Amino acid sequence: MSTDLTPDAVLQRLLDGNRRYVEGAGLHAHQDPARRAELTGEQHPFGMVFGCADSRVPAEVVLDQGLGDLFVIRNAGHIVDPSVLGSIEFGVDVLGIPLTLVLGHTSCGAVGAAINAVDTHTTPSGYLRDVVERIAPAVFEARRDPAAGYEDVVIENVRQAVTAIREKSAAVDRAIREGRTAIVGALYNLAEGTVTPVHTEGGIEL
Repeated sequence: MSTDLTPDAVLQRLLDGNRRYVEGAGLHAHQDPARRAELTGEQHPFGMVFGCADSRVPAEVVLDQGLGDLFVIRNAGHIVDPSVLGSIEFGVDVLGIPLTLVLGHTSCGAVGAAINAVDTHTTPSGYLRDVVERIAPAVFEARRDPAAGYEDVVIENVRQAVTAIREKSAAVDRAIREGRTAIVGALYNLAEGTVTPVHTEGGIEL
């Protein structure tokens, strides 16, 4: 399975959808019973989104897409683990998706927990500890700049997720080098509703 869209075309389609969402002019396409019936046998999503599980950032809503349009992966803080890498490889090599959008957001609670852990020299209990430990490197890297704030850490966490996907997955790296796919990291602003690209891996110029 594959789409004829280029990575650049997919990114533009997603940003156009986000603009409609921000302006309150969403098409709400592909959300009817006919579309549901059409997809019972197979799927051909044109884009993939790896985002935070935060309830305020549903990918299909903020990008104005519908059933079958996006292959979506979400967890707290969009941390890169084996299940995420396997899902992305499925999207790239099986579904032929030409672009993965890594979508972070302002006021991210997972990033906030990591910042608190670093500042208080403590770690949360249970599996939340794993989330915090995976985000903590972004806190330290962002703070190499003494003026860095909360949003800078969020953006650095997005950047590190994008680069980690390529570095850890030989399949994704190969697809990028062959021009079959690309990865773009972006920041969603909770107050404004906007999606702003901040980092890329592949043949896309921001």
